[in-house]
Amino acid sequence: MSNSLQQAIQFDQQHIWHPYTSMTDPLPCYHVKSASGCEIELSSGEILVDGMSSWWAAIHGYNHPQLNAALHAQADKMSHVMFGGLTHQPAINMVERLIDLTPAPLDRVFIADSGSVSVEVAIKMALQYWFSIEQPKKNQLLTIRGGYHGDTFAAMSVCDPVNGMHHMFRHALCNQHFVERPAVEFDDEWEPSSLSSIQQELEQHHTEIAAVIIEPVVQGAGGMRFYHPEYLTQLRELCNHYDVLLIADEIATGFGRTGQLFGCDHAGIVPDIMCVGKALTGGYMTLAATVTHAKVAEAIGQGQGGGALMHGPTFMGNPLACAVANASLSIIQSGDWKTQVPRIECQLREELGPLKRHPSVADVRVLGAIGVVELNKPVNVARTQALFVELGVWIRPFGRLMYIMPPYCISAQQLSKLTHAIAVYLETTTN
Repeated sequence: MSNSLQQAIQFDQQHIWHPYTSMTDPLPCYHVKSASGCEIELSSGEILVDGMSSWWAAIHGYNHPQLNAALHAQADKMSHVMFGGLTHQPAINMVERLIDLTPAPLDRVFIADSGSVSVEVAIKMALQYWFSIEQPKKNQLLTIRGGYHGDTFAAMSVCDPVNGMHHMFRHALCNQHFVERPAVEFDDEWEPSSLSSIQQELEQHHTEIAAVIIEPVVQGAGGMRFYHPEYLTQLRELCNHYDVLLIADEIATGFGRTGQLFGCDHAGIVPDIMCVGKALTGGYMTLAATVTHAKVAEAIGQGQGGGALMHGPTFMGNPLACAVANASLSIIQSGDWKTQVPRIECQLREELGPLKRHPSVADVRVLGAIGVVELNKPVNVARTQALFVELGVWIRPFGRLMYIMPPYCISAQQLSKLTHAIAVYLETTTN
């Protein structure tokens, strides 16, 4: 390692606060030189197959020519203008494509600047909807344990209050309603009693519950659990029956990751409000959106409080991000993911499935382009990542979970390199 590179890394450790790590004892960071396709090149020379899609966002891979072209073309016109009182073609084009992709009648779009903010906006929409139709007592949320919806305060309030990463803030958060997570796994036989706890909560508290918020089919950062689609189907019916809005957090599950375009599609349901982000721009820039239907939007627009939704990020509708998102959605519309994701799923089942017999493994589960190896004990992240870098892969475990969510364009050989690395980890840490 050159002196200049070593100095840069030392400066980073001393001054830059990275996600979910300590400034006094930070996890090691690897200096990236470039990325292309499904590979990340480190400044120290290693080439790593990316198993994370940069936190599930870079679904088309890195340095994609179509996305690059969209970004460059827009940069030559304008990088940003305020969205208050102004509009522009990149935002219009992107929203038009997004509406084409999301299920009817979802056709009202608030453009946010991160997934967490889209959840904040969804919560505001739900609360303001009931305020606007003169039911202000409906101002709380209901969700299931084991969920994760972001790191901002309203989003934190609907993350798991005990086992989630935000438990230390629970005394500063709004008190919401929680029920046990669905007990029936995705491929198991449906058990109607799985819905009893959330049905009971709705029956007892629907007069104060504005909305149910849920990650469809896959609970992501809260534990990488997959649950039965029938839970969603019947939850939609319960929300209708008890007059409660349904918010689907599709930030991690949207745009093909689970094998369907959206997680809700496994159940054939349409939420009242949908949050999307991450893969929206193909991982190029931060952008998200909160999508709803006319009933919610018009009630807010005609109701008490002046009719405005009181949220306006400075970089809302950023033209660069919207242009890249429009290109990313165009790639989604082309439909290649419909063959790529099942291929990945089949290979993950074949290559990760045998690891379930390993004594250190509690469970192996696969859905779409998501592969999870749940261990009996938590991993040492620093030591594990050093091993993975040595093996030429980038996999970021957390807790007891070793998981991969690769770009859809990954080759069979590259994917095998990822699954082989997990197998090597199991052998080297237990023998």
